Amino acid sequence: MDGDLDTEYREAGFMGDLGFGDSPALVVVDFLVAYLDKESPFYAGVESALESAAKVLAAAHVAHIPVIFTRVVFTPGGVDGGLFYRKVPSLYHLDEGSPLNELPTELSPGPGDLVIKKQYASAFFGTTLASTLNSLGVDTVIITGLTTSGCVRATAVDALQHGFIPIVVREAVGDRDDRVHDANMFDMGAKYADIVSEAVVLDHLENRPR
Repeated sequence: MDGDLDTEYREAGFMGDLGFGDSPALVVVDFLVAYLDKESPFYAGVESALESAAKVLAAAHVAHIPVIFTRVVFTPGGVDGGLFYRKVPSLYHLDEGSPLNELPTELSPGPGDLVIKKQYASAFFGTTLASTLNSLGVDTVIITGLTTSGCVRATAVDALQHGFIPIVVREAVGDRDDRVHDANMFDMGAKYADIVSEAVVLDHLENRPR
């Protein structure tokens, strides 16, 4: 492939647009202090994504759509982390009681928001997320969070596989390296999710039919 990658993928039948459904929810994936604390091994330099995610969260609250946060929390020693805990040894920093697996003040849950604890990459794996969304009549999952190559991507893929339209907010996700971030954003947009700008998401939440 020597030409424009977007064009070549579209010509090959990728990059379809799903669009917003009728009933969205916001899922804030693992936007943890661990990625924002410069002393943390997980620090990712994602302060601009935090700023964007806070705007989307505020808009979601104004629009009165369901909001679900996820946090990675392990039993000390990682018995519930399985092979993932072994594969990434620094996950012990996210054991129960660690300040690193808390949510930053900029993304404080509001009344009625749900906070789900998880141990693996996808917000759907081993959690009640899918059944909760189904019970609420949700058909679209607006995704913000961290990191693009890990929990955001896994959540977007599983959202699609569970029958929810995944909308990944371009400015409100991030990763510790731009190359990794860009590659995963491209791949999600090609096959698994709509990559949508913050401005479009905010406009949709403000103007969608109630």
